[in-house]
Amino acid sequence: MDYKLKKEEKLCSRMAVDRLFSDGKSLMAFPLRAAYRLRPRGEHPVQFLISIPKKRIRKAVGRVTLRRRVREAYRLNRRELLQGPLEQAGWGVDIAFVYLDSNPAPYSVIDEKMRSLLSRIALAASAEKPPVNREP
Repeated sequence: MDYKLKKEEKLCSRMAVDRLFSDGKSLMAFPLRAAYRLRPRGEHPVQFLISIPKKRIRKAVGRVTLRRRVREAYRLNRRELLQGPLEQAGWGVDIAFVYLDSNPAPYSVIDEKMRSLLSRIALAASAEKPPVNREP
């Protein structure tokens, strides 16, 4: 499996982000919260964004460090989503990871919580009915 993160995997569209937070579901594994929204599989099966609020982590250095830790944990563990139920069921997913704690967590904690969140999202996707293919 290719472990590179490509630009296409980042969730950049304002409309997609608005839909994610208005229509999506949320899971929590402290210090991370994942908001996710299942959608019919398109060109990119999984798109994600990472948010480290300035209100929680005041220094930019701390926010950048945490963003790197969360991104690395996602990059190494995303195969649970890509090679699992999402691929078989025909779902795509948009995910937002939000850091909740006021103190920076070590990478080992973030990695463990990321695995937990991704497996729970995969489980939720496998429980959903497959999307209807709208192609003529």
